[in-house]
Amino acid sequence: MDHRLEAFKRLLDIMDDLRAKCPWDRKQTMETLRPLTIEETYELGDAILNNDLAEVRNELGDLMLHNVFYAKIGEEQGAFTITDVLNGICEKLIRRHPHIYGDVKVQDEEEVKANWEQIKLAERRSVDPSGRQDDDPRSVLEGVPRGLPSLVKAIRIQDKARGVGFDWEHRDQVWEKVNEELAELKEEVEADSPKQADELGDLLFSIVNYARFLKIDPDEALERTNRKFIQRFQFLENESRKDGKKLGEMSLAEMDAYWERAKNP
Repeated sequence: MDHRLEAFKRLLDIMDDLRAKCPWDRKQTMETLRPLTIEETYELGDAILNNDLAEVRNELGDLMLHNVFYAKIGEEQGAFTITDVLNGICEKLIRRHPHIYGDVKVQDEEEVKANWEQIKLAERRSVDPSGRQDDDPRSVLEGVPRGLPSLVKAIRIQDKARGVGFDWEHRDQVWEKVNEELAELKEEVEADSPKQADELGDLLFSIVNYARFLKIDPDEALERTNRKFIQRFQFLENESRKDGKKLGEMSLAEMDAYWERAKNP
């Protein structure tokens, strides 16, 4: 037997046991699992950013358990089974890769992404209870979850718009837009206008757009900066404490001296 199938069946059997015998596992619902799944996803993200492959493996296992758990609950409710889930994703992948499983020709990854969004849009045509498809397609952007963090949501919105051809042609155009939005923000700030927040949002959105053209994940880039700031600030705290100083009593110049040392420890 394929070892992959054997390991997956073992997980399914354990899930059956836990759901039948463990008081905590019996009590769980999709709603109670949801925040735990979100937490596990972020833990996987941390492991990836830390390049901790052993921890990536562990966190993938935790997420695999959650997938199996949701499928088990779906089966109990008569909604779907793990077999339905797996066959569903297999069929979706085949549909959305016509350049692999069909006769479509593509030049590069950008064409693959564009085809993916076009196929996805066609799939999401609304269907009434009789199974008849509505002639009016749903919005390209309806597939962006409303609960996503704002930065990640901006990335997905732009990706989906690009998938149907709504995008800048050149990187320089995006940089011009960044500078335009920066100037508009400066103008509203100098006027102490109530539009400052709107203009700041426009500037952030344009920076996300520029990051996309640089092929940089802005969420990951910001998280790396967050971690760098934490590391340097904690260096400032620790080293100033060793010198008998307190942060609240130090001048900005004193703190900046420690900060510069933190950049080159």
